[in-house]
Amino acid sequence: MKALVLSGGSGTRLRPITHTSAKQLVPVANKPVLFYGLEAIADAGITEVGIVVGDTAAEIREAVGDGSRFGLDVTYLPQDRPAGLAHAVLIAREFLGADDFVMYLGDNFVVGGITPLVESFRSERPDAQVLLTKVSDPAQFGVAELDAEGRLAGLEEKPRAPKSDLALVGVYLFTPAVHRAVRAIAPSRRGELEITDAIQWLIDEGHDVRSTTVSGYWKDTGNVTDMLEVNRSVLETVESLRAGSVDADSELIGRVRVEAGARVVRSRIVGPVVVGAGAVVENAYVGPFTSLAPGCRIVDSEIEYSIVLRDASVTGVRRVEASLIGRDVEVTPAPRSPSAHRFVLGDHSKVQISS
Repeated sequence: MKALVLSGGSGTRLRPITHTSAKQLVPVANKPVLFYGLEAIADAGITEVGIVVGDTAAEIREAVGDGSRFGLDVTYLPQDRPAGLAHAVLIAREFLGADDFVMYLGDNFVVGGITPLVESFRSERPDAQVLLTKVSDPAQFGVAELDAEGRLAGLEEKPRAPKSDLALVGVYLFTPAVHRAVRAIAPSRRGELEITDAIQWLIDEGHDVRSTTVSGYWKDTGNVTDMLEVNRSVLETVESLRAGSVDADSELIGRVRVEAGARVVRSRIVGPVVVGAGAVVENAYVGPFTSLAPGCRIVDSEIEYSIVLRDASVTGVRRVEASLIGRDVEVTPAPRSPSAHRFVLGDHSKVQISS
């Protein structure tokens, strides 16, 4: 069995962060989201992985390499433009060959991994299997319709009028039967080859297509709100560590991970929190569910329930919360006089001002 991991896409919902970084590499608890998926694939006993890449191919290649750090053998599959999940299967045809495979969306997060799902698929081997979960906003996802016996009856991608609240989780399992399906379908009204249409073709042609409704934790980390929620979930499992320096005037409460080279000076940190290697927390308060990446500086400030990326700094700011702060960003107070806000903002930025 092989794995097909989708790491193309432009990440429009995470702009401006994704103007300069692949959305799959935005860190959760200081580890890229993509890495959690690759680890789950390796844990399931799959070693051959094809990664579909687009405009951010160079960055993905640099981060993942040949896959050996995960116990994987990685092949990169270029995609000229995001043209739908079924299109990704089309371009991966040679790599996949006649093998069964799991398709995993690189910006999705599944707590508990995929090992039980893969083992069940290997033993029962339906033509396709999908995961479903209840969501509050089904129009944003592929939506499933079940019949009276609870069997999968229909699928629709981002419908205007959803027929249920069951969304497709970003993990799919297929036998080679899907290759006929992706060749048989036409582009949707969005101009893409939808995997939901390919699965619907399999259903209509009488293939064995099964669904499993998951009650565990799943998130599509395509927006800031969900990214912060996934960060919170992962930090719930963090173990305390004091590999860096913490002075006598500082207080660490709960599960706080201070990595090697980090310094905590005259500060209070309430976990769960991760302070990355080389980061500095000085005269500051860091509240629960905050990840500080390597090289960050939090000085004379308060921050909580946030993700701060590599080499960013927050200095002299009274309170920051529920924020995603990009790499090399500087956050400072505005001058007291004149009483005005001053910005240098990139395209698609979002600013909230407390006046």
